[in-house]
Amino acid sequence: MNIVTLNAIVNHLNNNHMNFLQAEPTYIISFEEIFWGGILVAFSMGIHGIGMLWVLRVNHSVNKKFSTKKNFITGLWPIIFASFMIIFVHLTEVLLWSLFFLWRNCFANGSLSFYFALNEYTTVGSKFNLPLNWRLLEGMISITGLLTFAWSTGVLFTLAKEFQEQGFVLFARRHHKN
Repeated sequence: MNIVTLNAIVNHLNNNHMNFLQAEPTYIISFEEIFWGGILVAFSMGIHGIGMLWVLRVNHSVNKKFSTKKNFITGLWPIIFASFMIIFVHLTEVLLWSLFFLWRNCFANGSLSFYFALNEYTTVGSKFNLPLNWRLLEGMISITGLLTFAWSTGVLFTLAKEFQEQGFVLFARRHHKN
């Protein structure tokens, strides 16, 4: 490859790179964006806290109801039910973000708004973007999802640990009888 060809390639790359940089408008984070992002994160964490307490309380009640009939199914049922409750809490948080995006006219309809919020909340990402003046919220919703999924994992881990301990007690009782 000669020097002329190398210069042509470098110029081509530089021109395309410069065009790309010029195509993306300047983005400046606003106070309004930080304010609403903080409010949405706070409300999401509040919903999640109440939801996780609700999950633990219902799980305790279900376990109490089945305490006389200890077996694998009655031990596993509360964990399955708790998992559905946790999913419901997460979807409620996604709905909060989705309604905000609709309120601020970020999307044409609720379905698209919810789809976008769910994908960002789960950190899957989406081919859609928020309007430029709300782009910070794309990262904030993902951070919220990461925090709440970690919290949910802790709750589910606690419930699974109780289930395993009960299973071990049942197993030990069964083998001591024989």
